[in-house]
Amino acid sequence: MVTIKELTELDRSKFSGAAGGWAAVSNRGSAAMDRVNNEMIAKLQLTQKGRAEEAVRTSLERLSSNFQYIHAECGLIRTALSGLASELEGPQRKLKEALADAAALKFTVDANGAVKYPATVPYAPNLSGAQPKDALFVTSGDPNEGKARAIATRIAAALSEANEIDGRYARALAMLKTDGNLKEPNWADVARDTKEIQGAAGKYLKESDIPKGKTPKENAAWWGRLSQAQREEYISVHPASIGALDGLPATVRDDANRLVLAETRGNIEQQIKHLEDIEPKKYQQKINPFTGLPIQGEEEKRYAWLEWEKKMKALEVQMKGIGAIEERFGRTGHVEREGERPVPQAYLLGFDIKGIGHAAIANGNPDTAVHTAVYVPGTTTNLSTIGGDMSRMEKLWSVSTDLADGDSVSTVTWLGYEAPQSLAIDSPQHGYANDGGPKLNEFLGGLRASHEGPAGHLTVEGHSYGSTVIGSAARQGHLPVDDIFVAGSPGMQVRHASQLDVTPDHVWAAQADGNPYLKGLPTPESPFSGGKDGGIHIPFLTSDPVPEIGGWSHAPKEIDIDILPEWIDGDGTGPPVKTLTPTNPHFGANIVETGDARGHSAYWDKDSEILRNQARVVVGKYDKVTLEDD
Repeated sequence: MVTIKELTELDRSKFSGAAGGWAAVSNRGSAAMDRVNNEMIAKLQLTQKGRAEEAVRTSLERLSSNFQYIHAECGLIRTALSGLASELEGPQRKLKEALADAAALKFTVDANGAVKYPATVPYAPNLSGAQPKDALFVTSGDPNEGKARAIATRIAAALSEANEIDGRYARALAMLKTDGNLKEPNWADVARDTKEIQGAAGKYLKESDIPKGKTPKENAAWWGRLSQAQREEYISVHPASIGALDGLPATVRDDANRLVLAETRGNIEQQIKHLEDIEPKKYQQKINPFTGLPIQGEEEKRYAWLEWEKKMKALEVQMKGIGAIEERFGRTGHVEREGERPVPQAYLLGFDIKGIGHAAIANGNPDTAVHTAVYVPGTTTNLSTIGGDMSRMEKLWSVSTDLADGDSVSTVTWLGYEAPQSLAIDSPQHGYANDGGPKLNEFLGGLRASHEGPAGHLTVEGHSYGSTVIGSAARQGHLPVDDIFVAGSPGMQVRHASQLDVTPDHVWAAQADGNPYLKGLPTPESPFSGGKDGGIHIPFLTSDPVPEIGGWSHAPKEIDIDILPEWIDGDGTGPPVKTLTPTNPHFGANIVETGDARGHSAYWDKDSEILRNQARVVVGKYDKVTLEDD
C-alpha cells in the first residue's frame, strides 16, 4: 500500500531515469540487430560460400534474433516505467494540493489521512477521518468540519488512485522476465508480455490515440507530432497498429512489423507444439468381422483426426509464409550469379495472418528511392505463396537498378488484400477487387506521404487479378501513381486507359503471345474475343488465356462494328462483342512487346524482353520500351 509519506516524497524522475536506461539498451539492441543483418551477414554472403559460411550465418542469425529480443523486452520495460512515472504524477499532485490546502487552514494530517482542525464551535470534536462515512461524530455545524472532510476525501482518493496504478504496473512488470535461454528466445512470451503492458499502460499510451480511418497524410502528421520517446514506446507496445499505419516512414513500419512477425511466429510454434502433444491417433476405420459394418465410436475418432489435421495444416501454411519472409531478410547482400547486384535491404511494410495472410515487402527503402514500383499479385496468392512474388520483385529491382543511371530503386510486393483463391469460383467475382482497391490507394498514398525530399517516380504493377484491383482503385478513388503496368490482365473495370488517373500514354499492358506448344502456328478463330488485336481467339491456344477468359468478367464490353453486319447476316464466326481488356487496342494503353514470354507467369523471367520493358517503365525510360506495333 502506498502511504502519504511515500507518495509525497516520491521522486518520479528516478522512474523516468530508469526508463531512459532501458530505452538505451533497447535502442542498442535494435541497432546491433541491423548491423548484424545488413553488414555482417550481408558481407559474409558476398565473400564466403560453403559449409563454413552456412555455420557462421546460422550463428549470426541467432545473434540477430537475440538482439531483437532484447530490443523488444527492454522496450516494454521502458514503457512500463515511463507510464508508471507519468501516471503517478496525477495522484501525487492531488495529494500535495490537498496537504497544502490543509496547511493553509492550519489543519494537520496524520499518517493515515485523518484531518485535525481547530474547532470554531465550542465543545465540537476536531477530527475528520479519511473517509466521511467513518466520521467520529455527527455533524456539529462547525464550518471547519466540512472543509476537513473534503480534504480527507481528496487525500483518500489520491492514495486510492496511486495504489491502483502501483498495483497495475507491479503485476505487469512481474511478468517481464526471461528464462535466460537466449539460444531460443521465447517470442510467444514476448507476445504475452506485450499484452500485459498494453493493459497496464493503456491510460498512459492509449491505443485509441493511434489514428484510425485517417488519410496517410493525417497519419504522417500525427506521427510527426510525437516525441522520439513516444514513437519508440508506441512501436514497443502497439507494433501491429503502428506497422499497419500508411504514411509512416518505412524504417518505422519495418521495425514494428518485424516485432509482429517474430511474436506471431512464436505463437504459431507454440500452437504447433501443443497440437503435436495432443495428436489423436490417425483414423483407420475398423470393421466388425461379423456384420461388415464400421465399429461404433470410430466415426468420432475420424472427426477428431480431421479437425486436428485441419488446424495443423492452417498453422503450417502460415509458417511457410513467415519462413519465406525471413528467408528474404537473410538474402540481404546475396549475389546469385557473379556480376549481379547484391540483394538490397528488405523493409517489412505490412504483415498479419488474418484471412489468407497479408504482407508488404520492399527491396530497398521506398522513402529514399528515386523510382519505386509496387506489385499487386493475383488469384491464388496468399501468405504461403508470397515467396514467388517477392522473387519477381527482386528480379525487377535488379534490372531496374541496372537501367537507373545511378538513381536508387525500390520494388515492393504488396499483398494487402484478400486475393481470390479459386480460379473457377472466386476469380470471376468483383468483390475482392472492390474491397482491395481502396486499400491499395491508401498504401500508395502512404508511400507518397512518407517519401523524403522531392516526390519520387511511382509505378504500380498488376498481374492477372491484381490488375483488376488497380482498376478498381482508380474507379473508386484516386490512384496516386505516375505509371501503371499490367500483365495478363482480365480487365480493369474501366472502358479506357484515360479512366485510370494517369494519361493513357502512361498505361502499359502486356499479354504473352502464342502457345508454347504451337509456337509459329496461326491462332484459329473462335467465339472468344478480347485479344490484343481485338480479334477472336481460342483461349487454350494462346500462351496467356486469362485476358480472353477473364475479360468476360472484369472488362467492359462493346459492339464490334466491323463484324456486326456479317454476324447479323449469319456469316460471322462469333458474337459481335469486344472485351475491353488492357491489351485490346480500343482500351488505349501502350501494348508492350513480350518477346519470347510464354504462359501466364512468364513476365518476370530472367533476361527476358518483357522484364526489361517493365524496368524501363519503372525508371522512366519510356523511349526504350519496345511496343508491339514498333
